[in-house]
Amino acid sequence: MSYVLAFDQGTTSSRSIIFDHAGEIVSLAQSEFRQIYPRSGWVEHDPGELFDSQVKTAIDAIQKARVVAGDIAAVGITNQRETTVVWDRKTGEPIHNAIVWQDRRTSEFCDRIRNDHGELIREKTGLEVDAYFSASKIRWLLDNVPDARAKAENGDLAFGTIDTWLVWKLTNGKLHLTDVSNASRTMLFNINTLEWDDELLNIFDIPHMLLPRVSSSSEVYCEIESRAELNGIKIAGIAGDQQAALFGQGCFEAGSTKSTYGTGCFMLQNVGTSPVASKNRLLSTVGWKIGNKTEYALEGSVFIGGAVIQWLRDALGIIEKSADVEKLVSSVQDNGGVFFVPAFAGLGTPHWDQDARGTIIGLTRGTGKAHIARAALESIAFQTADLLAAINADSQSTLKELRVDGGATRNELLLQFQADILQIPVVRSKIAETTALGAAYLAGLASGFWSSKSELAEHWQADKIFNPQMPSSQAKKFVERWHEAVQRSLHWDAR
Repeated sequence: MSYVLAFDQGTTSSRSIIFDHAGEIVSLAQSEFRQIYPRSGWVEHDPGELFDSQVKTAIDAIQKARVVAGDIAAVGITNQRETTVVWDRKTGEPIHNAIVWQDRRTSEFCDRIRNDHGELIREKTGLEVDAYFSASKIRWLLDNVPDARAKAENGDLAFGTIDTWLVWKLTNGKLHLTDVSNASRTMLFNINTLEWDDELLNIFDIPHMLLPRVSSSSEVYCEIESRAELNGIKIAGIAGDQQAALFGQGCFEAGSTKSTYGTGCFMLQNVGTSPVASKNRLLSTVGWKIGNKTEYALEGSVFIGGAVIQWLRDALGIIEKSADVEKLVSSVQDNGGVFFVPAFAGLGTPHWDQDARGTIIGLTRGTGKAHIARAALESIAFQTADLLAAINADSQSTLKELRVDGGATRNELLLQFQADILQIPVVRSKIAETTALGAAYLAGLASGFWSSKSELAEHWQADKIFNPQMPSSQAKKFVERWHEAVQRSLHWDAR
């Protein structure tokens, strides 16, 4: 068996990637799926489309590589986190569309929960009370889908994040499980005891029998048996996308840090074998569990990262495809005094303001679409700088370099501006698909394809290093101006 397969089920597309023993990509297949917006602030996916697109890309990747299922040692699953599916255990049919992590329909409910239980929830889960996480989404489904609560209390329904949904479907309903990293994003899982927490379940009024079994992130769980082309492949790794990216970047030592630029932007720092309580509104989360060893991370979360470029394409129509933004932005020397706070779904770290809304400020008659595009691109770097400032404050250290990955890292103008704003080198990984690579690594370790994390660490290589070119005084002024713009966006939708 010469290869490992990764399922990377993301927010806007499903991808399947085959890796060889050196951690190099052999083949890749990708399929976008619908984004469903029933109301302002609501975001849904069709769970059937998610599964079908994932299976399609897996078969496509295998055919591109000219291999068969028997050549693949194992598959690792990584997924958009927090997105919530509830389905009927007997029929396997979802009771409603999946509610996506970006969805804000439960914001007011979360405000009430935060006021009453915010500190308790933070202590147990490491999370801020927010509509971002799964718990309030489950509660909404039970309260708003006809007969859902009665069925849930009878044990007839199952909840899962997307990893759980995929495993259920891939095993024809035989396995209902998740791993510790995904469980830690539900706001129902105690990261200190590593168990579902009855007190949290009572707060959200969610029946225990709805929940999956929690497993480690790297073990042979089962074999695929629902698609002929994939049958017999061992499912042997599961991790939420950001934890998988941390693993794929080789951040195995406490203090090592990565930032992933995807639909959102997420910075994680490995903090070792005990959770760290943040004083700067970072999230404390489970990184992964391998064998009996659990490792934790501090996380900063930006809800709208690369998605702001998609918004320029789809909503404003000022670019035809996302890759066009670099050329457009390069046509102007600077942002022309324009700052763009893309708080389309509120703001995450360090503000945690569900009522913040998108703001473009500094417009003049001389402002053109290139200035707005540049401000949008720069917003990704500014938000990432806010995450790093919080992580440095919590860890009482100064990071020497930042490892970066994700689709937006192909944009070199962004990475240069990021290095300028941070005033430290930004190091782009040779393998941009580190999220999928992390899932592959976890599966490969469990199946014996790779022997140890030490072997994996030898795979990591830098593609390019971006060193700061902007004077620190100018970078400081930019960041101060950004913070002024952020203040204008806060609490906008509060009622």
